[in-house]
Amino acid sequence: MKPVITIVGRPNVGKSTLFNRLTRSRDALVADFSGLTRDRHYGNSRITSREFICVDTGGFEPVAKTGIVAEMAKQTKQAVAESDLIIFLVDGRLGMAPQDRVIADFLRKTGRPVVLAVNKTEGMSQGVVTADFHELGLGEPFAISSAHGDGVKTLVEDALDSLGIPEPDDSADADPLTPRAMKIAVVGRPNVGKSTLINKLIGEERVIAFDMPGTTRDAIEVPFERNGKPYILIDTAGLRRRGKVFEAIEKFSVVKTLQAIADANVVILMLDAQQDISEQDAHIAGFILEAGRALVLAINKWDGVDHYVKERCRVEIGQKLRFLDFANVHPISAAKGTGLKELFKDVDLAYAAAMAKLPTPRLTRILAEAVEHQQPKRVGMGRPKLRYAHQGGMNPPIVVIHGSALSGVTDSYKRYLEGRFREAFKLRGTPLRIEMRTNKNPYVDADKGKKR
Repeated sequence: MKPVITIVGRPNVGKSTLFNRLTRSRDALVADFSGLTRDRHYGNSRITSREFICVDTGGFEPVAKTGIVAEMAKQTKQAVAESDLIIFLVDGRLGMAPQDRVIADFLRKTGRPVVLAVNKTEGMSQGVVTADFHELGLGEPFAISSAHGDGVKTLVEDALDSLGIPEPDDSADADPLTPRAMKIAVVGRPNVGKSTLINKLIGEERVIAFDMPGTTRDAIEVPFERNGKPYILIDTAGLRRRGKVFEAIEKFSVVKTLQAIADANVVILMLDAQQDISEQDAHIAGFILEAGRALVLAINKWDGVDHYVKERCRVEIGQKLRFLDFANVHPISAAKGTGLKELFKDVDLAYAAAMAKLPTPRLTRILAEAVEHQQPKRVGMGRPKLRYAHQGGMNPPIVVIHGSALSGVTDSYKRYLEGRFREAFKLRGTPLRIEMRTNKNPYVDADKGKKR
């Protein structure tokens, strides 16, 4: 089992920068802005041939009692409880702060092994920059630079040595038959209950659920298992209208959310039953459709509205999100956990549809039956000829149709064909794309030669 190393420290000391360097990624948002990270963020890391799990945490204030800072502290305490070793990161340029002593006292009481790292020491004398931090009583401080990588390898190697982590056994590779985890991105407007849903599904307060729009800023991946199947839930930042996105931090959060949608296998689009379906909901849905991701609609807070509002919500979905008619709609209550079993059934069905294999003979037969039932419109003196079809890709399924004069096939006829294929293969919950490829006429060049 991989050891877990958690990075802890007060705000803006460079925890996320160190996390990104150790995981060789850009998964954690980084900016010269205190309090950017709020949830705990996990990533796989490797030093030489030894692997471990790295955990990034928010700025830690152990004595906070209320508000978002207290929720962040709760997340950090949970990460510390799960860890095998803690890297306590302090700022070498600003020097010792009273909050560093408070955090050191808390970490000492946990009984977990702690390694003290003094960050931002590039261009400074190591002996001078670490001198003040000896009084924390956590052993010899390591002078490092997260941004430049100075001393980071030595720091982690020493930490793994202190844990007695042996070199890995190459023969103990993962079983190739182990199923890959399905990635599920939970997206929607701010404050619709995305983090609450994820916490309810995994049975713990894994991400901060707070009654304040914009609580989640990063895309947080949460592995979990349900009925013996592995999943990865991705909690995302709430997407607002472009004109209302002012802060640079929020703009990065939007990028992270869009990346999460593109990387996911299935997207759960959460709507708020207590609010009207807005243009922003339609905009988010449009991006999911454009990305070609399998989709399930979840209407949250269903238990808090009356019969009239429920009916109005159904009508609005049918009118404003009618282009998502392939997706199933589920009323749920993330806070109470109602409707989640049915929701996940459709998540599995949507994923199966997105990854479905469509045999060429059956596709061609369905195409021929569709053309026999309704032919495409004439274009000039002729009519498009649809000869055969085959599968061109998965997630989403792509059907490639070959024939002649296919540029004249109308969008409405493509939608008709899509409906026939969808019905025949029971492709519920996933977009279906149809590509037309006109076969080249082999006699065109020969005719040109005769005219010469």
